[in-house]
Amino acid sequence: MTQENFEVRLPLFEGPFDLLLFFIERDELDINDIPISKITGDFLEYLHRLETLNIEVASEFILVAATLMRIKSKMLLPRPQLDEQGNEIDPREELVKHLMEYKKYKSVVDQFHKLEETELMKEKRGNLMKELRQLAESTNVEAELQDVDLFKLLTVFEKVLKRQEEEKNRPVHQVIQYPYTIEGQKEFILNEVTTKSRVAFTEL
Repeated sequence: MTQENFEVRLPLFEGPFDLLLFFIERDELDINDIPISKITGDFLEYLHRLETLNIEVASEFILVAATLMRIKSKMLLPRPQLDEQGNEIDPREELVKHLMEYKKYKSVVDQFHKLEETELMKEKRGNLMKELRQLAESTNVEAELQDVDLFKLLTVFEKVLKRQEEEKNRPVHQVIQYPYTIEGQKEFILNEVTTKSRVAFTEL
């Protein structure tokens, strides 16, 4: 198992989780031979090794693992389920349905990632933020500075000036502190109602 990709390691199969699902979908692996508890334990160990939790990967695994457990439990039941027409329902069809949805959404996510990378590279005169980030991480700053032209430096300088101008013109809200305290007002109200026979609410 690597830090980037989770891999299943079983006596009958070793490889990515997606490939295991593919073989189950094609009936090349029997779902009854898949120890879901061991796979789940390995996946939890994999998550503990990660520096940051990938919610997307974890949620996908939980969904598919829960579907596998549900299908295995249904296949152990002696009583077959029937549809409205009286035909026996194969619980593996549910897995195939989930796999199709999983592949569809994963394909869309991959396309969004590619579009994001394409848009980032469309910036005129190169990807400025990427180059500055690489420059900050570089150990040979003098050599890296030779690749930063005047236009890029002026662009950064313009952004810094604009940010400073926005900070300078930011409105300042002044809080006015009135010379009243809760204890003082309590004493004032108590004195008013005890010394006067009638007190208007607006006078308090």
